[in-house]
Amino acid sequence: MNPTYSTYQAKARFSEVLRMVREGTPVTVTYRGDPVAEIRPIEPRAGGVEGHFRELERRGILTAAANPHSPLTPGPQVPGALDRFLAERDD
Repeated sequence: MNPTYSTYQAKARFSEVLRMVREGTPVTVTYRGDPVAEIRPIEPRAGGVEGHFRELERRGILTAAANPHSPLTPGPQVPGALDRFLAERDD
């Protein structure tokens, strides 16, 4: 069984909770005796950062640079992009 902390205890002993999670032990957090959350370690991604970039390329989100050593250049300016971004953020 996972160690269990009330919300008050988890807040007061957060460093202790994180230490257990870093060591691989999931921790259950309760509110008024009912379990409401589980804090658990994040599973490492297979392939690391390189694997993540390959997956983004496969999905078409990123494209590899023709020359990876060339300097970065800004993309094309899209009129109204900032206004659209700010409007979406306020929604």
